Amino acid sequence: MTTDAVADITAGRTAVGIEFGSTRIKAVLIGSDHAPLAVGTHDWENQLVDRLWTYSLEAVWAGVQQSVAALAEDVRRRHGVELTTVGALGVSAMMHGYLALDADGELLAPFRTWRNTNTGRAAERLSAEFGCNIPHRWSVAHLYQAVLDGEEHVGRIAHLTTLAGYVHWRLTGEQVLGVGDASGMFPIDSATGGYDATMLARFDQLAAEAGADLHLAGLLPAVAVAGQPAGTLTEAGAALLDPSGRVRPGAPLCPPEGDAGTGMVATNSVAPRTGNVSAGTSIFAMVVLERALGAVHRELDLVTTPAGDPVAMVHCNNGASELDAWAGLFGQFARALGAEADSARVFETLFTAALDGAGDGGGMLAYNYLSGEPITGLEEGRPLFLRSPDSPLDLGSFMRTQLYSSLATLRIGMDVLQKAEGVRLDRMFAHGGLFKTEGVAQRYLAAAIDTPVAVGDVAAEGGAWGIAVLAAFATRRTPEQGLADYLETAVFAAASLRTHRPDPADVAGFDAFMERYVAGLPVERAAVEHVRVGQQRAAHPQITPVAPSEEPA
Repeated sequence: MTTDAVADITAGRTAVGIEFGSTRIKAVLIGSDHAPLAVGTHDWENQLVDRLWTYSLEAVWAGVQQSVAALAEDVRRRHGVELTTVGALGVSAMMHGYLALDADGELLAPFRTWRNTNTGRAAERLSAEFGCNIPHRWSVAHLYQAVLDGEEHVGRIAHLTTLAGYVHWRLTGEQVLGVGDASGMFPIDSATGGYDATMLARFDQLAAEAGADLHLAGLLPAVAVAGQPAGTLTEAGAALLDPSGRVRPGAPLCPPEGDAGTGMVATNSVAPRTGNVSAGTSIFAMVVLERALGAVHRELDLVTTPAGDPVAMVHCNNGASELDAWAGLFGQFARALGAEADSARVFETLFTAALDGAGDGGGMLAYNYLSGEPITGLEEGRPLFLRSPDSPLDLGSFMRTQLYSSLATLRIGMDVLQKAEGVRLDRMFAHGGLFKTEGVAQRYLAAAIDTPVAVGDVAAEGGAWGIAVLAAFATRRTPEQGLADYLETAVFAAASLRTHRPDPADVAGFDAFMERYVAGLPVERAAVEHVRVGQQRAAHPQITPVAPSEEPA
């Protein structure tokens, strides 16, 4: 127990950040020095229902209550006091998606997450009409696709928001969204800091042409930048967080943000020529721009930092999930041999083995596509591993291939940004589970984007810590202080980073792998076309099927 921590907690000189990630809900309590004091987590998973990825709202509230309860227990265990009040609060969640509510605040359709790629027609039409890239994931693409599909609920929509915006609304009663998250719902006008008025009007026209009477500006949340107040925790909101009643209402909340924005904060990557790569279920890069891009690229989303500065985002739906699956398989094999090894040791062993693999993956190929991948034009995914007959099958090269695969689609998007647009980067910061084994994925990312890559303990708690910092910023900054200055002087002044510069041999090896990867994409497309999800194994037309117990070994 530390006296300063106890004083901060009892006096309310704290901030709590809650982030809804793809596989985990995390709550982090920080003190007056922004250092984490306690953490609470809850694991959850999306569900594929009627061919759409979703989470139930019951899972949202059960998860946040369990993570807050775990946070309170961690406070008691570490510091010997009860968590009853906090100085500030912030909510973050996975960006994009579709949460449509009626006038009573009831959900009109199951929550559709960023992972869904059923919005191809809408994204293509809106991109052409707006003159900017509208990705499959964006809320406006989901809405327009629902219009095109004639979904009955469209005419009853009163509010449209993201997961972070929904939770914030239930906690505060305020329909508001941080500009970073809002920029993943609808394009932002850099001159006004709000939604682009011309595009809003055009959307209403397109909806009318398709038979829907919509006024989109009235459906979207208000937009706020980092540092602005965004409501306070109500009695009803406090009860949602903590049904036991220990957490008291009244805490101010910062604007809710998306996980991309909180990742930028957590890595001090909000200034031009900086960026970060976040690797989890998805993998994405955020690069803060010095100037406007010269052309529209379907591989690049234009979003903003939480302060409203322009950002190019390379978002790949598929990140480390397939790596997790392979690690799970190797863990099962180890246990079958009688060797007990926890998942952390399995990952470290496999990642370390990759360092001895062939520089180009040894002729192997892997596609980590559990879901569709818009950057490569795939609406569905099929995880795939293949090799040529003369490729040696050794553990090191296999694992290097799997790691390369997790970065390959990101590389395609970064090539557009770095080569076609000439964007320069001084440094990329990497965070997420992929980079926990020191010097492996960090090294391969540096090779993939030919840029120095830094990692460090500053992002250990990730986006939940990032939104807690944004909550602290909203209550502690001086009136004239911007977010970049606050991070540099008040949060990261003593941060320690480990930077890996790209090795020319690694760069050449990754380039060779990418040639093979791009050339093999038709194989992945064929797998999507010919292997259906949930398809039962069919009998060969010329072979009589046998019972499973009679199948040859």
